[in-house]
Amino acid sequence: MEDSFDETLKMVMDFIALYGLQVVGAIFILIIGFWFAGFAKGKIEKGLLKTGKADEMLAGFLATVIKYIIVAVTVLAVLNKFGVETTSLIAVMGAAGLAIGLALQGTLSNVAAGVMLLFLRPFKVGHFVEVGGHGGTIKSVSLFTTEMATPDNVKIIIPNSQVWGSAIKNFSANDTRRVDLLMGISYEDDIDQAMAIIESIAKADARIKQDPAPVLAVGELADSSVNLIVRVWVNAPDFWGVKWDMTKKVKQTFDEKGISIPFPQRVVHHINAKTD
Repeated sequence: MEDSFDETLKMVMDFIALYGLQVVGAIFILIIGFWFAGFAKGKIEKGLLKTGKADEMLAGFLATVIKYIIVAVTVLAVLNKFGVETTSLIAVMGAAGLAIGLALQGTLSNVAAGVMLLFLRPFKVGHFVEVGGHGGTIKSVSLFTTEMATPDNVKIIIPNSQVWGSAIKNFSANDTRRVDLLMGISYEDDIDQAMAIIESIAKADARIKQDPAPVLAVGELADSSVNLIVRVWVNAPDFWGVKWDMTKKVKQTFDEKGISIPFPQRVVHHINAKTD
């Protein structure tokens, strides 16, 4: 019994003497490698954002990729410490990766689409877009999905392949937008007076740009009204405010000046048939 214990103790001591330094070195490499990966990710992301040439999405993506590269190199260094042939391991991992890739073609298409979105940047975080039949503010873009929030703050998560494979309508990409209004007045009202009122309202609103100048025109002679077209340019964030405020102001001023906005109406002639 005592001989067996001595033999076991000797084997443990021999193992420690032979591999102890390798184990300590491997643990040290892991700790340093994982710490450096996180440190590098944070530094690279902050550095890219400070340059102003990379937005939040692209900076986060590149920093994450570099982090995982450092982690992979760290793991290979640890395996090499124990004498594992990393060249053969890389070849095996490559073959396994190919097999997994064939089995997960749909998932990889999301990754490919995510990379395209991050590098070509058809939108940025905070932009309001319409894509894949959904409209909302972009919250984040990962390798697999795009997260949006609707105006009533409902979270929408769309696979990247659907985002990249459909038309993207970006309402925030340009600095300015055009507000289009259609104002109907009665056939009995003075067109020039109505247009002068709208023009004065447009000039009085500091949010409305005078270059390009507001456009006012008679759009059509409809069944129940003369429709006036109003087109003004504003900064993109002011779009809805100007649209709502101008509609209200025009209605109130028309009421004050006696200009009516007619309801749809139809004139019906009733003929009484006479019989002998």
